[in-house]
Amino acid sequence: QVQLVESGGGLVQAGGSLRLSCAASGRTFSNYGMGWFRQAPGKEREFVSGINWSGRLTSYANSVKGRFTISRDNAKNTVYLQMNSLKPEDTAVYYCAQHSTGWGSSDQNQYHYWGQGTQVTVSS
Repeated sequence: QVQLVESGGGLVQAGGSLRLSCAASGRTFSNYGMGWFRQAPGKEREFVSGINWSGRLTSYANSVKGRFTISRDNAKNTVYLQMNSLKPEDTAVYYCAQHSTGWGSSDQNQYHYWGQGTQVTVSS
């Protein structure tokens, strides 16, 4: 049974930074792509960033490009999301997810396992 546990969320002022972590267990972490998604109140869940199995290929939503960085440590079975220059519109519950293959696409339907989410609140 795959388990994904996010941590690192919290309250931060606009312009600040947070680093989210997602610890995975249950199957060979290095075989699978990983992704971060977020859901703001009253909105649909949206793609934030994805990373392939090796960490060499990454993708980002336009809204976070240049501010967020995804990375992974396969030795620690952990994926990270470094968030800089945070804006109030980044406020959401952030979820990590494990892809069904080695890629980290933006298609939520291709992610089979999800964490419980961690709240990020950015004050103005």
